[in-house]
Amino acid sequence: MAQNKYKTIGIVERYDSSLDTIVSKDAKAEIIAEGFDWSEGALWIEKYKMLLFSDVPTNTVYKWTEAKGKEIYLKPSGYTGTIQRGGEMGSNGLLLDNNGNLVLCQHGDRRMARMDAPLDNPQPKFIPLATNYKGKRFSSPNDAIMSTEGELFFTDPPYGLTTQSDNDPAKEIPWNGVYKVKKNGEVILLVDSITRPNGIALFPGEKKLLVASSDPQKPNWYIFDVDGDKLTNGKIFYHAGSEKGMNGLPDGFKIDRQGNVFATGPGGVHIFNKDGKLLGKLRVDDSTSNCSLSADEKTLYITNDMYVLRFKMRN
Repeated sequence: MAQNKYKTIGIVERYDSSLDTIVSKDAKAEIIAEGFDWSEGALWIEKYKMLLFSDVPTNTVYKWTEAKGKEIYLKPSGYTGTIQRGGEMGSNGLLLDNNGNLVLCQHGDRRMARMDAPLDNPQPKFIPLATNYKGKRFSSPNDAIMSTEGELFFTDPPYGLTTQSDNDPAKEIPWNGVYKVKKNGEVILLVDSITRPNGIALFPGEKKLLVASSDPQKPNWYIFDVDGDKLTNGKIFYHAGSEKGMNGLPDGFKIDRQGNVFATGPGGVHIFNKDGKLLGKLRVDDSTSNCSLSADEKTLYITNDMYVLRFKMRN
């Protein structure tokens, strides 16, 4: 019998029988890569059978493939300046635009940008997509989603600033916003009331938007109706307040074609249905930060602090 070359990690907790159609009884998470400072921004790219992800403090995007394991893919990834700095300066969230180009949330450069190179020949050359709101620089774009129409939604908490604080001297915008970049480049402020906006995604049909808040005092996911250039009817989708003492906060997440939400948060990856019912959780000890679904949505790739995990949920 072939021996599994990867260590397994975590346990699946089941709170609702409907989880069984999403995660089979014998599903296990595997550690497929390790040795990172703070892994983030998982992005599975089916065309190249590769996983991209950020190691934020080291200003690097890595690539993982079954054949070669982890390799450096892009460096610098989020900070192209020449002045030495610390903190979380690299790229964070990663996504593909509707033309298949890599788009990066760049902490250190404080912008959304597109890599000006093909996916199979990456170069640290970037085209800015959004750098400021009404002349004031963003703090550190964190995570993003693009609609089928090509509008870019993103969150802008202060984690990429040196002190990660609302009082950081480099912070130019008083709030931590959720923004939309229209196709003509215009930047629209959608929400300024979430204290630490983080993960973001659209539900199928793109009429509803979900935003995670990684504020330890308000560990919530918020759901909004998308109404043209504004969000309405905001309410709490799920409150993680009963999960104190576990590592992690509401962070990056993905939504599958059925509207199920795979959300990193306290104690691991939460699996919700489209109505915000918690069906189960992949519980792991260290903080999870983001995830990415395979093309068939049967496998979930998870950034888990120093690790990257592959969770084969069903065959």
